[in-house]
Amino acid sequence: MNVQDMTVAAQVGSDRRTPPELHTTSAGPSWQSRCINALLRLLPIKKQTASAAAVQAHVRKLALRPAPHVPTGLGRGVQVTRNNAAGWPVYRTAPSARPDTGNYVVFLHGGGFINEIVRAHWRFIGYLTRNAGVRCVVPIFPLAPAATARDLVPGTGELLRRLLEEAGPAKVTVVGNSAGAGLGLAASQWLRDSGYRQPDGLVLISPAVDAALGRPEHMAIAARDPTQDIPGCIEAARLYAGNLDVAHPYVSPLNGGFRGLPPMLAFTGTYDILHPDSIELAAKARAVGTPIELHLGQGQPHNYPLLPTPEGRQARERILRALATGLR
Repeated sequence: MNVQDMTVAAQVGSDRRTPPELHTTSAGPSWQSRCINALLRLLPIKKQTASAAAVQAHVRKLALRPAPHVPTGLGRGVQVTRNNAAGWPVYRTAPSARPDTGNYVVFLHGGGFINEIVRAHWRFIGYLTRNAGVRCVVPIFPLAPAATARDLVPGTGELLRRLLEEAGPAKVTVVGNSAGAGLGLAASQWLRDSGYRQPDGLVLISPAVDAALGRPEHMAIAARDPTQDIPGCIEAARLYAGNLDVAHPYVSPLNGGFRGLPPMLAFTGTYDILHPDSIELAAKARAVGTPIELHLGQGQPHNYPLLPTPEGRQARERILRALATGLR
């Protein structure tokens, strides 16, 4: 039984009567996806997480020369403003034609909590703003190791709490990729545990939800993942954990409980070392009655919904529909 068979079997086996809703691309990756996977393997991206030492060197370099977070690549028809919340820069985008109406998206960027928001994130934010007609709220949270999960999870939760009060009848959906998806899930758990209202939905793109990465399925996928390796991902999580155990739900929200959370829409690819955790996330959510729709991309890498491929386009179109009609 291969990894794909194992993960689907684990998901269905968790509740054979009512398994999580699974959408899978059984035909295999498109030629565009195969080309991008090949290109990603030629680039030095994976070397950044090949070892703990590589991550430590990268963090030291960024400490000396922090990366910018100014919006770039939003595209036409999008207006952007900036304010501050609890000491964090917060950007807000809106359609230029109607900036004061529409639902809200809180976008939480990936990067392993050690990398700043990048142009690909801003392009996606511009896409959502323009095509879904939403107002995006983009917090620029501080990075590890200067800030840790003990700071970021309550801080993000507070930002969400204030926006939920401000939004009135408008819907508030959290959209996050990779580490940002894990942060969104942990912040929703914090809201629940603190007795506050939940957002209207969570969109989790290649979510990082378990810092351990120690199961055989992770090891099996690591050789195929074109952009990430296990030792560096574990080290980045250790830096983010600070003085918390990496199993703490702030760091690994897979351990935080799923009862009382909003409906979720999740995307995972079988060439992503984080893929097995999305399968377990779906099973845990469904087991306690939390709605979740999981899209499984055959032969797709980490963050595939942001890529210029047919599979990425289909994922983005599903996200647009979720923002337009809500998650159930």
